[in-house]
Amino acid sequence: MEYVQKDLKAYKLHMIKTDKFKSVMVRVYFRQPIVKENITKRSFLTTMLNLSSKKYPTKRLMALQSQDLYSCKISSVDSRLGNYLNTSFTMTVLNDKYTEEGNLAKSIEFLGDVIYDPDVKDGKFSTKSFNIVMNQACLALSSIKEDTRSYSVMRLLEEMDDGVISYRSVGYLDDLKSINEENLYDYYLEMISRDMMDVFVIGDIDFKEIEQLIKKIFKAKVFKKIRVPYIVEEKKAPRNKRIVKESNDSNQSKLAVGFRLCGLSEYERNYPLSLFNIIFGGGPDSKLFQEVREKNSLAYYIGSTPNKLDNVLLVRAGITKDNFDLSVNLIEKELANMCKGKFNDEDIDKAKELFTSAIDEISESKARIIESYYMIELLGVDDIETKKQKMLKVTKDEIVKVAKKVKIDMVYMLEGDKE
Repeated sequence: MEYVQKDLKAYKLHMIKTDKFKSVMVRVYFRQPIVKENITKRSFLTTMLNLSSKKYPTKRLMALQSQDLYSCKISSVDSRLGNYLNTSFTMTVLNDKYTEEGNLAKSIEFLGDVIYDPDVKDGKFSTKSFNIVMNQACLALSSIKEDTRSYSVMRLLEEMDDGVISYRSVGYLDDLKSINEENLYDYYLEMISRDMMDVFVIGDIDFKEIEQLIKKIFKAKVFKKIRVPYIVEEKKAPRNKRIVKESNDSNQSKLAVGFRLCGLSEYERNYPLSLFNIIFGGGPDSKLFQEVREKNSLAYYIGSTPNKLDNVLLVRAGITKDNFDLSVNLIEKELANMCKGKFNDEDIDKAKELFTSAIDEISESKARIIESYYMIELLGVDDIETKKQKMLKVTKDEIVKVAKKVKIDMVYMLEGDKE
């Protein structure tokens, strides 16, 4: 695998040459410091751009063009990355050697049409496409409570914090009502001109040819970009955990517990924290799974996930209402045991094995390879091989030290009324 980065002033081009895959993937990232009022608008916008363009103004014409390009696939994802709103447009198509000469170039042009030539007339988006997306968005935002797992975490974060980690990545129904064809186009112009941007291309590619293609199609302008730190400012956990309960018309209760990560160093954030989480709640061999689910039969499922950029760690579980107190007590007990070093070398070895296996699997996916290089670009994290070597050297004392920096903050319970 060969990696080359080019600074094209308005954005950076990252090219990864490998003959491991039959297809080529192009991913374009846009990011800007997050503003709560823009979350719904950004989600709406990216759905609009995927639905139609000026050259292909209907979903049917978009699909036909995709088929003509040997099933070229284009998709987009919106997410929050610490203090940033992050959007990626991804195009995947077979290499020309499996289709025909010039198909890759046409596919990249198609991606350029989607991003840079939307279905706009007289300074506003097409009303027909706009209404389709508006109906979809209204339905999705009106039914967020139906996904109780996601909703419980969403509510936990809202109760934990009033800053960026509380923002709903799916958007808000109230903000949706203020969007129209004109102000959506104004926001689009802001995104393509003001956002920080990175373009990644991976596959069996020719660097010179790809650079010329990208320069021709992606003509972003150079503006001064607004930059803020990626990692959310750390907040102290309260002395006593806070508890919030909410009823819901469902068959199962959802427990979500939020912990603050306090005073982690960059090294701790990237290495001992990962091993701590695997041992604590990151899989079927973890302490939480074994104690809460297997030994005490208190949960249908349970697991933990650290969010390094937000300085939080979340535990999620499906339980019954009657098991609330016992489940929370066991979760706290297992954290206390981690702080006391009540885990053995076998636990650490298994955790390291899981981590290195996950690292090895990155090379099997074009998307994950791109994500790995993107994190290197944004956060300056280590490359894949360095990660493996450093992780293998993490000690028990370092894991215990991190455990002592994990502080419980909020317990949220979405109680199922139909239990």
